[in-house]
Amino acid sequence: MVKYVKNNCKGGKSMDNTRRIYLDNIRWITVCIVVIYHVIYMYNGVQPFGVIGPFKEEQLQDAFQYLVYPWMMALLFTVSGMTVRYYLEKHNLKECIRDKTRKLLVPSTIGLFVFQWILGYYNMKISGAFESFESVPGIVRYVVMAISGIGVLWYIQVLWIFSMLLLLVRKFERDRIWKRGEKTPVWLLILLTVCVYGFAQVLNTPIVTVYRFGIYGFCFFTGYFIFSHDAVVECLSKWWAIFLIAAGATGIFYTIYYYGENYAVEPVLNNMSACIYCWFSILAILAFMKKYGNLENKVSRWMSKKSWGIYVFHYLPLACVAYYLRCFASELPAGIVYIVVGISAFAGALLLYEIISRIPIIRWCVLGLKKEGKHV
Repeated sequence: MVKYVKNNCKGGKSMDNTRRIYLDNIRWITVCIVVIYHVIYMYNGVQPFGVIGPFKEEQLQDAFQYLVYPWMMALLFTVSGMTVRYYLEKHNLKECIRDKTRKLLVPSTIGLFVFQWILGYYNMKISGAFESFESVPGIVRYVVMAISGIGVLWYIQVLWIFSMLLLLVRKFERDRIWKRGEKTPVWLLILLTVCVYGFAQVLNTPIVTVYRFGIYGFCFFTGYFIFSHDAVVECLSKWWAIFLIAAGATGIFYTIYYYGENYAVEPVLNNMSACIYCWFSILAILAFMKKYGNLENKVSRWMSKKSWGIYVFHYLPLACVAYYLRCFASELPAGIVYIVVGISAFAGALLLYEIISRIPIIRWCVLGLKKEGKHV
């Protein structure tokens, strides 16, 4: 049975307690896209660092990376900014600091040394890094493995920083900026593409290019100050078809034009076409899901509950299975490898989540959970 969730909130003036199901759906669907992306990424021929590598010189499936990489994490940060606003409607400052630190900072710091060092081990095995670490003391190797095990947890590290910055901003703006965000028209949302491009040029870390504080910070704070207003997203949803067409067209152009170049580094990473595609995709997805995705069924509810565990754990079974397939079954057809690794990523993540979420102390360190069954 499908359940539709009605939102009776009148703009941004008085938030209700209705859970915005379309945001939950965006989140778990995007997490699934991230997993699929990483399966293809492990065997890609474009971004060669820390992966098994391509099956052949030309791989059409690599195009999937160009289609999703520009917007998938930016979308998650936008949704995170929106949900932080709704969270703060019902929690005070101290509760927010405590909860966000436990759910975001603890797993991405303490959790590295408790569990994620295992992922670091396989990352280093895949990249051949251990060859240069033979004479290094064990404790140093352990620390390096823990750091290498950050993997996908960079997202929650950055999200914690943004959340703490937001709390500081709130002490001074006292909802003055937020209230103005309710009046943001669709044409201004389109013009924000210029801001996306500008912020994409700044606060990018060298070497580890996933830490894009500029563009991700812009998406997070835009989610908080603008998209958290139901009136804004409701108005945006009326134009869902136009934005989907625009996003599709820019995505096809971007993929065809830059196919074969490293999409994860400058200038491909932050050029104007990538930023236009990123922003139009975010607008299109928010508009479409607000219009048609504010419903749930047993599958979507289950996926919403498990998406946190899938995100945190999927890369370990993926990397582990990919490594051993390379060692012991390197002649398998590419299609079979993708299927095996993909199933392993999803199933392994769910299994690890179910196990670790039931172990006291460990679940706090690795998942930020206080009680069994609680999820972010």
